[in-house]
Amino acid sequence: MSVLPNFTIPKTQTVALVEKSGGTVAIKNDWPVTQQNQLKPGECLVKIQATGCCHTDLHAALGDWPLKAKSPLIGGHEGVGIIVAIGDNTISDRKVGDRVGIKWLADSCLNCEQCRNGREQNCPDAKLSGFTVDGTFSEYCVSFCNHVSPIPEGFSSAEAASILCAGVTVYRAIKYSQTQHGDWIVLPGAGGGLGHLAVQYAKVRGLRVIAIDSGEEKKKLCLDLGADAWIDFKETKDIVAAVKAATGGEGAHSAIVTTAHPSGYTQAVDYLRGGGTLMAVGLPGEAKLEASIFFTVFKSISILGSYVGNRQDAYEALDIAARGQVKVHYVCKRLPELKATYEGLKEGTVAGRVVFDLEQQ
Repeated sequence: MSVLPNFTIPKTQTVALVEKSGGTVAIKNDWPVTQQNQLKPGECLVKIQATGCCHTDLHAALGDWPLKAKSPLIGGHEGVGIIVAIGDNTISDRKVGDRVGIKWLADSCLNCEQCRNGREQNCPDAKLSGFTVDGTFSEYCVSFCNHVSPIPEGFSSAEAASILCAGVTVYRAIKYSQTQHGDWIVLPGAGGGLGHLAVQYAKVRGLRVIAIDSGEEKKKLCLDLGADAWIDFKETKDIVAAVKAATGGEGAHSAIVTTAHPSGYTQAVDYLRGGGTLMAVGLPGEAKLEASIFFTVFKSISILGSYVGNRQDAYEALDIAARGQVKVHYVCKRLPELKATYEGLKEGTVAGRVVFDLEQQ
């Protein structure tokens, strides 16, 4: 039996539960904790220290995606904590006492064509934290040894949390954006949870950044993080012209659309230069991708979907952040504030990231 020495797993815990799709968040203080003898081979029990909040968690709660989450649901997929138990007959490098991260991709088979090609997130048997399996808005979370990510020593759990989804998602998108050092990249939604990390990962890559968002707080954040140009979409009458002006008239080489609003996609083909790449990242519920087919072809535009990241992407994104090259701008809150946080996400008023401290419940 593998349990952290001198540690007793409690019988109950505090969780944030959405009892039915589209319902409100309820804080439950008597939710059962999975015991070691209930863990299956390959599973681990993680005592959560901190967990980030992602726009995807809001979509899961609202049930407004084409894919529907399990119900009832404990959301959350940016959790950092300590492995306190591992299922019997588990073969893994992970061990009790390890500090690890739980990501959106909770598990995959590792043996299908998608997994073998490094697209583990597209595995037909993928399990998704806080969506198809219960997630990290809880004091204890069952996850999978093959997919939890080791957290570098000295990197705080609260900061590491947001790298596990927001960070790895934009890191992979930039990695595959077909850009070179010195290229221009446009980031609609740059002041948000994903966007402010995208600004930094883009600068690490040597790219020139055009940040698109709205409001003085987000403007200051983006410029402080190194954005080369700022466009307020509420104040700018012609975003396409503004992007072209910032890039000397030719347009940007790439755009990473992290906003969950479909308008972020609409003009990207128009402001990209010939041979440019549109990386589709944000996930509006039912919206369609509208772009001029004529100019997509005429300008040799590439449109690529980029969906979270694989295990190696997570290692790389965490390493860059742990070395101080990317900083998560976040505020710490307590789990009962999740409902209010969802309201802020709906209204687009959350700058940076919200992280819940599970050690102060």
